[in-house]
Amino acid sequence: MKYLLKEGLPEISKQPVNEETVPAAADGSISVPVSPLTIHIVKSREALDLLEELGIVYEGELNPSDICFNKAEAEQEYFYGTLAVPKSIDILESRFRVIFLINKRNIIFINDDGYVKNIINRLRRKKIRQNETREKFLSLFFSEIISKDAVLLDEYEHKLMEMEEEALHKQPEDFYTRMIDVRKKLLTLRSYYEQIAEVGKILEENENAIFAKKQLKYFGTVSDRAERLFQRTLHLIDYANQVKDVYQGQVDAKQNRNMQYLTVVSTIFFPLTLITGWFGMNFENMPELKDGYTTVKIVSVIVFAICIFIFKKKKML
Repeated sequence: MKYLLKEGLPEISKQPVNEETVPAAADGSISVPVSPLTIHIVKSREALDLLEELGIVYEGELNPSDICFNKAEAEQEYFYGTLAVPKSIDILESRFRVIFLINKRNIIFINDDGYVKNIINRLRRKKIRQNETREKFLSLFFSEIISKDAVLLDEYEHKLMEMEEEALHKQPEDFYTRMIDVRKKLLTLRSYYEQIAEVGKILEENENAIFAKKQLKYFGTVSDRAERLFQRTLHLIDYANQVKDVYQGQVDAKQNRNMQYLTVVSTIFFPLTLITGWFGMNFENMPELKDGYTTVKIVSVIVFAICIFIFKKKKML
């Protein structure tokens, strides 16, 4: 599928296409005549044929399913990059995977799951202004990818606040399982935002002079937005560690209270055990051996009362 971008006007063309004069591709999509700059969205099985048609020499693999991270590389005549965008519903496992190549006349997206088409349609609904530059379009594209992530991070912040309340008052048994899941997702997002910021910086450096120097500021905007999300994620990771420490502190305090209770009970009964052991030896010449039961009871009560008095005075009971 091709989207026509007029020269100096990277807004996706909304001009109607005469289907009778423009041949349809094998997959049923309509090809728009190539202009000074064209966006191509193709699936991986069609990518090599398109690159050959456009005269772009690329010797690597073009399989989006193998993509694991986000990057951009400046080749002699084009930029090559990959995107692995975590899905909000399953950050740890599922990703939208895209390969992109950019030269002076074409922007090529290789994507098998329809993600790029959805992003471009979202940009069209936002009614991009006339006379936007190519660099501005790419900036908008990358910005749209992370446009909803601030809301996602807000959701994680509220979730951590709820877990903090639970840590203070309930100490649920599944707390650590849930916390580990949240921290893994935040760590995944941290790496993702760091990589997106690096992609923006590489495009801004413009080593192969593909972009106009005056327009490089737009890529700096992408890097800045990704950097802010990166810093926000670092803050949430620190907050998650603090919440975990709060939970552990509450668990330790509860264990200390239990140990204190056991210590008090043991301390109270230790003198009584000593007394019963002493009078249980049954020596023939032991005083009070025959009529000492009353004495043992009185001594035991006195010892018990003294222990209770001491523990209450020290606020251990």
